[in-house]
Amino acid sequence: MRNFEKVSIFELPSEDLQRCVAGGELSHRILSRPDETLTDHIKASTFYSSRPICQSADWINNYNVFTDRKKAFFMQGCNELLVAHTYPYAGYEQFRTCCDFVNLLFVVDEVSDDQNGKDARATGQIYLNTMQDPDFDDGSTLCKITKDFRKRYMSSAGPNTARRFLKHCDDYIECVSREAELREQGEVLDLASFVDLRRENSAIRLCFGLFEYVLGLDLPQEVFDDPTFMEAYWAAADMVCWANDVYSYDMEQRKGLSGNNIVTVLMKDRNIELQAASDYIGLYFKVLMDRYLDARKRIPSWGPEVDAAVARYMDATAHWVRGNLDWSFETQRYFGARFLEVKETGIVYLSPQSPEELISDSGSESD
Repeated sequence: MRNFEKVSIFELPSEDLQRCVAGGELSHRILSRPDETLTDHIKASTFYSSRPICQSADWINNYNVFTDRKKAFFMQGCNELLVAHTYPYAGYEQFRTCCDFVNLLFVVDEVSDDQNGKDARATGQIYLNTMQDPDFDDGSTLCKITKDFRKRYMSSAGPNTARRFLKHCDDYIECVSREAELREQGEVLDLASFVDLRRENSAIRLCFGLFEYVLGLDLPQEVFDDPTFMEAYWAAADMVCWANDVYSYDMEQRKGLSGNNIVTVLMKDRNIELQAASDYIGLYFKVLMDRYLDARKRIPSWGPEVDAAVARYMDATAHWVRGNLDWSFETQRYFGARFLEVKETGIVYLSPQSPEELISDSGSESD
């Protein structure tokens, strides 16, 4: 019988979570689950847990994007629950749009994971062309799905918001395609190069790009040109990416996809073992949190109206950091049926690689 390797994982310390929105003194702890005493306004809403969630799930399922096995895995992720945790302030229509978008992202991600560089770029181009041109239609399923989302999003997104979002779409597809090329070549990037790639191919900038749409904001570009604002922005984005890579490592190494993961990159770049890489990420998370909180205090003023909008935007980043952590331990996407055990113990037993999952099985329609 195989002796599985185990690795401890880190989650965001509870005091840091409170400070993420409210501020306070740092007392670093490593917990196996979020502190239930956190204030209600940082916890995910369950108000929208029926009608729009069912509508979005039915919408994406009606397109029959995956084979039965892929569909089962897709549904285990509970994408709509991620939206409930990360956009708990969203109105009904905005919540439904976010659900649709996260489902769309997972389709692009899952399909491109099974493709080589050339095919992944072709898949991404369908998504990008559809987002950029309302008249584009190649008849593919991905095009139809993207058109549905685009119509919802563009109906109320401000001009600055929409322009930035489309730029993020372009950068996302470029980096997802680059990821597929690196996978095809068996290449693992150095740490500095990977961080730049991960910030884009993780789609976190697209998820953050929904904040203004959901909140009814249209921030001036000068806000995003400000280095202090972006210091807080990148710290929040990196917290999501680095935590996500620890949680998803077992799932990805089982599928032979671990090259696009900060854990693998650290092991190679720093010549360290798996546990040391996980420990490093736990410590670096604290650095990112401190950076985020410090930068928020130093964001300059653009006048009362813009300042209030910026504060709401920054609160939204905090919700995403916390919400992503909560969701990761409430579904089977990363830890399978043992997700509650992992939440309690903080220990992941690494799975053997699955020959079936190493074989492309997207069942997708990209042409």
